Amino acid sequence: MAEYTKPLPEITAESRPFWEGCKRRQLLVQRCRACGARQHYPRGVCAACWSDDLEWLPSPGRGRVYSFTVTHRTQARGFRDELPYVLAWVELDEGVQVLTNLVGCDPEKVRIGMEVRVTFEDVNADVSIPRFTPA
Repeated sequence: MAEYTKPLPEITAESRPFWEGCKRRQLLVQRCRACGARQHYPRGVCAACWSDDLEWLPSPGRGRVYSFTVTHRTQARGFRDELPYVLAWVELDEGVQVLTNLVGCDPEKVRIGMEVRVTFEDVNADVSIPRFTPA
């Protein structure tokens, strides 16, 4: 495994189940048992009704590009070696949006509405980061 030089995620008590799922190559989203709303990023309460009765559900990891930008210039360590790269909001089929990188495709061919699926990048022995690639 090559040295990972980008910042690592901060794994908190609230986000630990999400990152453990990623390590198993499983994308998880939260669902509120009180109102049924789904959400991503991991939080301790429901963003819709403020209930703390949340559960983790597996996501098939399929969705569409909602919005994106292509980065051509940066001085950020770890990122400049991958220029150009795509940062995108992906709307999962479950209706939640995930901020992510699109990988495995020419940045010039990315389009809003493009179908994508999750993939995982193993960055060290403890962390796998979800990315998305064309479906």
